[in-house]
Amino acid sequence: MHGLGNDFVVIDAVTQNVHVTAAMARRLSDRHLGIGCDQVLIVEPPSDKTLDFDYKIFNSDGGEAEQCGNGARCLARFIRDRRLSGKETVRVKTMNRVISLTITKDKLVSVDMGIPGLEPSDVPFIETTRSNAYAININNQQFDIAAISVGNPHAVLFVDNLDRAPVSVIGQELQSHDQFPKQVNVGFAQVINRQHLKLRVYERGVGETRACGTGACAAGVAAIQQGLMDSPVRVELTGGELRINWPGEGQPLIMTGPAVTTYEGRIKI
Repeated sequence: MHGLGNDFVVIDAVTQNVHVTAAMARRLSDRHLGIGCDQVLIVEPPSDKTLDFDYKIFNSDGGEAEQCGNGARCLARFIRDRRLSGKETVRVKTMNRVISLTITKDKLVSVDMGIPGLEPSDVPFIETTRSNAYAININNQQFDIAAISVGNPHAVLFVDNLDRAPVSVIGQELQSHDQFPKQVNVGFAQVINRQHLKLRVYERGVGETRACGTGACAAGVAAIQQGLMDSPVRVELTGGELRINWPGEGQPLIMTGPAVTTYEGRIKI
């Protein structure tokens, strides 16, 4: 499946007895020796009776991720298409939070991503005082970033020209910066107008992807926080567009966008 070109292998561990390991995720993700994807998603039986499913995410390097917005939309369509649930909205648990998934009448998927974490400790980001923007040094250059959690850690940099932004170089350096003890996804955002921004994201354990749902959420929050944009925000990524609706601090964020099944298959493990 893919969400704006951010692609996934999605596995049903509800009707099948499957246990996915880090080594298995690396094998499945390999574009030459496996199936090939940015992340492996597993839908599992709920760990709590108040939930519909558990949702596990592996990056292509085998590391487990806390959250994936594009993956969450694909998961919703997978659950509907596989008839794992007949509910209009399902509640699923990731590593560290519960999110709600709804397929809209126009066949897009809306995800209630919960309340964004704005405190440095939420990210986590090593900083004593909360701010909308933090100065950080990379290769003897100072950059201003926003540090936000949307279930996983994000740093957002605003740039004047996205095409010329040093996404790979700065993204790689910032991803493993000492102030981010769990590493960080790095978003480079260019504001076009009050409700439209362009975005490129360098993801932990993956590199630059065609789209990043949680990165779009974080960029939207950062732009609204800094007074650059108004909700709802249209985020234009390499793979397509997402709509981010965030009323403000203390309020849940809603992300809406497409999810597509490319093909189905079987693999012997």
